[in-house]
Amino acid sequence: MNTPDIFDRALRARRRDRMMTQFADHAFLYHTILEELLDRLADVQRDLPEVLVIGCPDDSARAALEATGRRVACADPGFLAARAQGGVQADEDALPFADDSFDLVLACGTLESVNDLPGALILMRRVLRPDGLMLAGFTGAGTLPRLRAALMAGEGDRPGQHIHPQVDVRSAGDLLSRAGFAMPVADSETLTIRYGDILRLMHDLRGMGASNVLHSRAPALRREALMGAATHFADAADPDGRTAEQMAILYLSGWKPDPSQARPARRGSATVSLADALKQKH
Repeated sequence: MNTPDIFDRALRARRRDRMMTQFADHAFLYHTILEELLDRLADVQRDLPEVLVIGCPDDSARAALEATGRRVACADPGFLAARAQGGVQADEDALPFADDSFDLVLACGTLESVNDLPGALILMRRVLRPDGLMLAGFTGAGTLPRLRAALMAGEGDRPGQHIHPQVDVRSAGDLLSRAGFAMPVADSETLTIRYGDILRLMHDLRGMGASNVLHSRAPALRREALMGAATHFADAADPDGRTAEQMAILYLSGWKPDPSQARPARRGSATVSLADALKQKH
């Protein structure tokens, strides 16, 4: 039985399209995630020549990967972003690519609003060739705590859900294993951005396509609620008048299984005890 979508797919695509005209002014989060993913890729001692980039609001990912001699295909939930990069519009949980098509899948900054994250991870594994690598980065649990608190304070006793549900790092790691990846790794880092007022933060979120796309969206904030949220946000400011907001970024990596990969030793197969090994160190 199909489960209902949490996120409105059509609205998500429209929001991605709407951001395109101003994305360059709000691209700091995307570029932060992309830079970290590329740094991690640089540590991999394999060629991985055929790449699928998921999330391409500009040409930075394509340009960086092509500069290393790789061949790049792009997919994005938004039509305009996909078209600008000569790619295809697709949701991550409905990728239109054949199995075993790529050596590397790099998913940058979109998985926080995909309806079926387990299914998306399974599809990314399937489109990889054996011993191919998946790298992903997106915002997770702990993102926008100041905004969340301010909106709840502004709306009082009946707050609406204005911020997406978020995945934590432990759950993300479990999903990688359940999706069938070998050597799964999930970790996180926190990016702090300081804002002079709540409206500037909301403007950034709209400009990067990260505003609310839930199917069950709360009604728009009333003026009184917005003013209350703005006051609460300002009350959390540092002495310089700026409030520190946080983006918790999850990074995932995993390999498509292949017989050539190293495997953990069979339980009980050790010939030397840990205690004896430690004694030999002294």
